[in-house]
Amino acid sequence: MIYPQAEIGVFGGSGFYSLLEDPTEFKVNTPYGAPSSPIMYGEIGGRKVAFLPRHGKDHSLPPHMINYRANVYAMKLLGVSRIIGPNACGSLQADVKPGDFVICDQFVDRTWGRKDTFYDGPITTHVSSADPYCPVMRQVAVEKAADLGITAHPKGTVVVIQGPRFSTRSESKWFASQGWEVINMTQYPECYLARELEICYCNISLITDHDAGAEGAEPVSNDEVVRVFQENNEKVKALLHAMIPAFPIERECTCAHALEGAAF
Repeated sequence: MIYPQAEIGVFGGSGFYSLLEDPTEFKVNTPYGAPSSPIMYGEIGGRKVAFLPRHGKDHSLPPHMINYRANVYAMKLLGVSRIIGPNACGSLQADVKPGDFVICDQFVDRTWGRKDTFYDGPITTHVSSADPYCPVMRQVAVEKAADLGITAHPKGTVVVIQGPRFSTRSESKWFASQGWEVINMTQYPECYLARELEICYCNISLITDHDAGAEGAEPVSNDEVVRVFQENNEKVKALLHAMIPAFPIERECTCAHALEGAAF
């Protein structure tokens, strides 16, 4: 089947289920099954955009049940070369506050059992994830956030936990003691799978709460996460609308050549 082609993909996170005005909606079939929902197709600032809520339109998919391979591969079928992945996250550090954004540059994977590669053989392929987030997209995100007056930390490490449970206080203190800034349940394998397909990827972590190990912090609840995310949805959308037209047409980053030298 021939699908409409887009240049930029956006995955919506908790509380973020719409982006485009008057989008065209269509289903995509992939070799890895169905994506989380039909994909919405439209335009922002003259650039063709595909939007997909990673948890489904009615948030029916918990983090460990998302078909990440189908979601990312669907974007590839649409011709997407850049993906923005905003999501709700907890803070592990006192200086990263609810309502702040963090433009992550590293992740730590603490998940298990997720389908996290497109390369199951027979050709053995090892793709570098030393720098998993696109530096060009991250720089655009930082600059446009500053233009909009949004507090955005220009870098940070997100530790990705399996979910659906939140961390214990001891786990949270352990993560914080490593100096990691952000905790989340969906960044892995989403961002790495994009790299395996040579798609640039940029994370925008919207901080909704201090995690359980933070001194004086109340234990996180799902209601609080969704409440803060909904309060800041307009900031997220404003940043996306500013970023998307600002991306250079040509890609000169290493993301576009991630498979070079990766296969045996």
